[in-house]
Amino acid sequence: MQTFTVINPATEETLAEVHDATSAEWMAALDQAVTAGEEWKDAAPRLRSTVLLEIFDAVAARREEFAELMTKEMGKPLAEALGEVAYGNEYFRWFAEEAVRIQGRLAAAPAGNGTILVTHAPVGPVLAITPWNFPLAMATRKIAPALAAGCPIIVKPAAETPLTMLLLGEVIAEVLARHEINPHLVQIITTTHAKELSAELMADPRLRKVTFTGSTAVGKVLVGQSAQHLQRTSMELGGNAPFLVHEDADIDLVLGCAMQAKMRNGGEACISANRFLVHDSLAEEFTSRLTAAMAAQVMGNGLDKGTTLGPIITAAQRDRIADLVDDALSRGARATTGGTLPAGPGYFYPATVLVDIPADARILREEIFGPVATVSTFSTLEEGITKANDTEFGLAAYAFTENTHTAQKLARELQAGMVGINRGVISDPAAPFGGIKQSGFGREGGTEGIEEYLDVKYVALP
Repeated sequence: MQTFTVINPATEETLAEVHDATSAEWMAALDQAVTAGEEWKDAAPRLRSTVLLEIFDAVAARREEFAELMTKEMGKPLAEALGEVAYGNEYFRWFAEEAVRIQGRLAAAPAGNGTILVTHAPVGPVLAITPWNFPLAMATRKIAPALAAGCPIIVKPAAETPLTMLLLGEVIAEVLARHEINPHLVQIITTTHAKELSAELMADPRLRKVTFTGSTAVGKVLVGQSAQHLQRTSMELGGNAPFLVHEDADIDLVLGCAMQAKMRNGGEACISANRFLVHDSLAEEFTSRLTAAMAAQVMGNGLDKGTTLGPIITAAQRDRIADLVDDALSRGARATTGGTLPAGPGYFYPATVLVDIPADARILREEIFGPVATVSTFSTLEEGITKANDTEFGLAAYAFTENTHTAQKLARELQAGMVGINRGVISDPAAPFGGIKQSGFGREGGTEGIEEYLDVKYVALP
């Protein structure tokens, strides 16, 4: 049996050897998903709801186990891991409630020649490909709506962080067994052969839906592959979020939200604030205070008390962040704190603030995915909005003002699928998560989230 190694990024020690699945195994998983789906699509909505609620309770009962495992394989501080368990688990509760509220409509045809009936049906077998940065939450917000809609699902977690997903698979299997539900309704495939898996499964017309969270480059490949059989796709891709601070903003509120938006998950988040755009009148104070807050971050093993900044997921990702910073520094930018690789074991990179960044620096164009904040200035609101929108991405944007009319203008004109006004945290299971432009399409969470897993059926009645 082939295996691959899971590494603790804080210590570089081996955590586990995990089964490296083969083509025969993931194709067998699709066979089993088809059978399980035929049974599950006819399950009563109340049963689907009950199953999801029991999964929610089971995960909550083992929250410490999930969090510790997540910290070991991904690196985030234990407190943040506990937060992810709570947040990710809420998708099971939210979609348990949505499972019994899948709506249709009945209306008289305007021409008076019959009745229009609109219903929904499960789209069918789903492939979910999840990233390493939120090992639990990125899976729960795919699994929960799939089950609520009546679909079977195959989950391929990131090779860097498969352990959290395998534990969730155990929990789900226990709940399914309790109700004598086909155990292949949710299947976890761990493998280092992600390209082969997606290509082979998507070449089979029985697979009807692909949901992916990850890079824009990979998302484009998957969308291309989906064309052969016109599979439904949801793509939650890269981001380069602006954080705009207007001249009338509450600077105390801004600083607290800035640390939330930048340093959640150590900056390894697609909605992380990358480009801080600050009005000239506030730039000096903002930069000084942000620098102090970033310099106060404590790097270390996420299991150690007092740690506020864990390691980067891999050496390659850490080095990529360092390259972006070095490129900016070589072009004339300045680091007010951080900016150098620390010695010792672990894939660490310090909290860093860059100022005086030239327009041609890569770090203003590329997703950072790490604890680095770039600070630039603007003189007018129109200039700030133009700079904020000057990116190919459109996932999240943050804006701060105490003026209601300015807030409405920012909400209207910032080009992003999600906009936080005077907020540094915007993710919520009850809200639709997703982007525009090169950040993808489709939504996860909210009432919109379940629609990604449903086909619309129109029936013409006499």
